[in-house]
Amino acid sequence: MAARARAAGTTGSGDLARTLAWLEKSGSQTVRDGMARYGIPSERAFGISVGALKAYARELGKSQTLALGLWSAGFYEARMLAAFVAEPAAFDVAQMNAWAKDFDSWAICDTVCFHAFDRTPLAWGRLTPWAAAKAEFHKRGAFALLWGLTVHDKQASDDRFLECLPLIEAAATDERDYVKKGVDMALRAMGKRNAALRAAALELATRLSEAEAGPGAWIGRSALRDLAKTRTAKSRTSKTPSARSSPAQKRTTKKPSTQTPAAEKPSAKKPAPQKPAPQKFAAKKRR
Repeated sequence: MAARARAAGTTGSGDLARTLAWLEKSGSQTVRDGMARYGIPSERAFGISVGALKAYARELGKSQTLALGLWSAGFYEARMLAAFVAEPAAFDVAQMNAWAKDFDSWAICDTVCFHAFDRTPLAWGRLTPWAAAKAEFHKRGAFALLWGLTVHDKQASDDRFLECLPLIEAAATDERDYVKKGVDMALRAMGKRNAALRAAALELATRLSEAEAGPGAWIGRSALRDLAKTRTAKSRTSKTPSARSSPAQKRTTKKPSTQTPAAEKPSAKKPAPQKPAPQKFAAKKRR
């Protein structure tokens, strides 16, 4: 592993060589061994946590040149780091397609789509061709990207998302686990963007759930459960003032008290005549 990392570094810039050296020395066998539990291939991994990679990416700053070099190096953490340091506006379609074809795990696919690709102006144009891809993680990339767009593209119209529902419905027949879960994530994320998209997502989820079995039924039922929970959670926090008065409103709507106002009552805490406050204060000063 060390020799391969050094060999990759010699073909790039000094920054690439230093970055690969940092990856090599920062690896942990314990982290590497644990990757299998999450379905992440570890054959070309050093064993570095995502948190450590993000922190190092902040030190490095954005650099598309470094990102391309790291991606070409081929190591798991190098490609994760490439997603964090990439400059989204600097991608062209050829680079996006090349990276998408290299996706070999859900972790690489989702990280690149959530941290780089969904921030490019070219993202929307990649959904349809990637949804038709044959490779499992390449195809998942379409739906991971759509999920990212529901969160990060604040200016996109509802129509752009509605146009993607046929892609979701068509891919819901794919039995491969990582495609199925990617489609499920995209449908649920769309339904959480706003009320109009929620209604459309629920309609599709209901239709898919009516199948007796298969990936479509699983996706539909998963989306229905999640969107039902989301609505319940929102309803608890979105009550209007008319249904639930604020403390200020409660004070203004209290019935007038028939008791003597507090200002006119003798204070219950007033010192007894035999122990006036000045004497006690003076005694304290003497001590």
